[in-house]
Amino acid sequence: MDPWRYSTEGISIALRVTPRGGRDDIDGIETLANGRSVVKVRVRAIAEGGEANRAVTELLAKALGVPKARVKLLSGATSRLKQVAVDGDPKGLGDTLRKLTAAKPNQQTRD
Repeated sequence: MDPWRYSTEGISIALRVTPRGGRDDIDGIETLANGRSVVKVRVRAIAEGGEANRAVTELLAKALGVPKARVKLLSGATSRLKQVAVDGDPKGLGDTLRKLTAAKPNQQTRD
């Protein structure tokens, strides 16, 4: 199951973020211990003062080809597990996300 949901305005994406991850990148899809799928994202920024959240929104905007203003943090501001909304064409955004995560294997974790 995809870790994103479609709406009329765009998509909502479930993320698992690794701050201070050495690089800004999308690492694929991961299945958590509770069965929930998330998109794994790593950023160089530290998880302090909203730096990592800013880096995540900038990374997603660039990867999905949308302005930063169209990427909004819905929940998880102080958590590794976040929900982000991206405004735009839902089908196009979903297709792009599928391509970005397809090259990376689906992994299991003990979280």
